[in-house]
Amino acid sequence: MFKDIFNRHKPEFWKDYTSHFKNEQPQELAAVRFVVFDTETTGLDIVEDRILSIGAISIVDLRIDVGDSLETYVKQDVFNIGTVGIHGILKEGSIHKLSETVAIKGFLDYVENAVLVAHHAAFDIAMINAGLARMGLPKLKNKVLDTGVLFKKTSLCEKKHDHYSLDRLCAVFNLKKHDRHTASGDALLTALIFLKVVSHLSKKRKPNLGDLLFNSDRRGLW
Repeated sequence: MFKDIFNRHKPEFWKDYTSHFKNEQPQELAAVRFVVFDTETTGLDIVEDRILSIGAISIVDLRIDVGDSLETYVKQDVFNIGTVGIHGILKEGSIHKLSETVAIKGFLDYVENAVLVAHHAAFDIAMINAGLARMGLPKLKNKVLDTGVLFKKTSLCEKKHDHYSLDRLCAVFNLKKHDRHTASGDALLTALIFLKVVSHLSKKRKPNLGDLLFNSDRRGLW
């Protein structure tokens, strides 16, 4: 009842999004739909900076589904020329761009209740949540996994307190860095790292979703 009251004045797309969370996620990893995503932004300030692009790809049955992916570019109301050299996205250019509202709506329509996966997920989640706040909406409801945190569960991690960048994990798993610093390219690399981490964890014991979600140190996730 309270959920109905809470959602009563929310837009239809938000009601559609929240309707996917009526049931709990299955614990068997092969039965879970994961959405691995990345954002490119104008900078690292969650309040002042904005999303430039969102790239996402799904994992179903622990396999990457390249046919189920998302690539969205966002109109730049905030422009930081200093970061163009990293992401290569110009304020104008020929790429079709959506408003922030339309882009985030499309992201919600795409992810539904999937478990979200990102590298250093706190930032990407916070940027999406900041966009939702500007739309007058609550935060994302999805469960979230961070590949940086997951890697530290493996025996490959020798220094638990080290910072493991995406580049460093690509080196650990010998992955070629195609389209690095594009949202779609980084999402694909993160998906590959996620599957390699899960495969490595499975050598000792087959993990379930609860095993992946459990983290004794929650700092940096939200």
